[in-house]
Amino acid sequence: MSKNEAKCKNFPTYLLPLLPYMRGKMASIYRKKGNDIWYYCITYEGKKYQGTTKTTDKQSAKLIAEAKQTDIAREKNDLPFLKKTVVNFTTVWEEYLKYSRINNEKDTVRRKGIAGKHFLPVFQNKNLKEITVNDIKNYQLSRKLELIGLSKNQGKKDGEMNYRSVNLEIVTLSNFFNFCIEREYISQNPAIGIKKLNELSRLKTLSDEDINKLIAGATNKLTKDLITFLIYTGCRKGEALNLKWDDVDLKTGVIAIKGTKTKYDRYIPVSKPLKSLLSGINKIQDCLYVFNNNGAKLTDFKRSFHTACRNAGLKDLRIHDLRHVFASKMVMGGTSLYITGELLGHRTTQMTKRYSHLLPDTLKKAVDEVWGGKIE
Repeated sequence: MSKNEAKCKNFPTYLLPLLPYMRGKMASIYRKKGNDIWYYCITYEGKKYQGTTKTTDKQSAKLIAEAKQTDIAREKNDLPFLKKTVVNFTTVWEEYLKYSRINNEKDTVRRKGIAGKHFLPVFQNKNLKEITVNDIKNYQLSRKLELIGLSKNQGKKDGEMNYRSVNLEIVTLSNFFNFCIEREYISQNPAIGIKKLNELSRLKTLSDEDINKLIAGATNKLTKDLITFLIYTGCRKGEALNLKWDDVDLKTGVIAIKGTKTKYDRYIPVSKPLKSLLSGINKIQDCLYVFNNNGAKLTDFKRSFHTACRNAGLKDLRIHDLRHVFASKMVMGGTSLYITGELLGHRTTQMTKRYSHLLPDTLKKAVDEVWGGKIE
């Protein structure tokens, strides 16, 4: 094969200087029976070189085999080895967190930090360019086995296990690798296409009686107002805490929710009880935010929320569950899944379909109202 022929066949450019030594000596890969790992086989000057690529990904195996072939050719012909660029995982991870802080993604930084506690010990000393799909799959499997081994999960079937935390870690890794691609540290995302593990649906709702107990259980007006606001709007906690008076128009009866998790603005109609709630909140001079602590921006109210839950006798209730309370009330009240999804700010219908189990009685009622008693 000539150099011109090699170029026409998309031959790797870094191997062109070695063509005189490599004619008829291209690397091949294969798999052993009952094993998904790829192995390489290289014949050079009558001698065979075989070994494992340590990956189940065929494309990665080809690249590893080519790299191994290059190393053999350089060594046999006293040619200098190519210098490997080492991009340390931890170094870029810290850069990633710094970028998030600069962009005021406080809640996101917290979640990334929680996820990072699990995968940093595994990847912290690795070269980003050497992390493969197989490495991510092995990490996912090790975390799954770790959760299965917990005492609280003993005796549970796989379908009864909730691997949401592991899925969040893989998503965090994937987002991190996309950041690395943008910064041109790597060219491919090794966490793309990793199949999610089972997540148990958490769709807690509350009766009207429990809602009243929860609101009454709050020990201060601010917490009462926040709980009520979240139930009336279905907003996320961060959306409520970041709500500004400029985004509230009580005359037209619309609230603009900006800077959302999905990066899209949405608008929520103001119901009568919601208007009454917002009208009862005193505006503090020079304070932009609707919900504030004596003029200072409120960052969380988890502690006071848990106090309200305890006083109301409600266990295992989270702030985010109030979003499910809103959605359940809407669907059970006859609102379509599509409109409910629009109010919640869901970008896909799949998210809202979780509430479809609440529809049967509502649909039956609608059919009865239209056809009941009209045909003998």
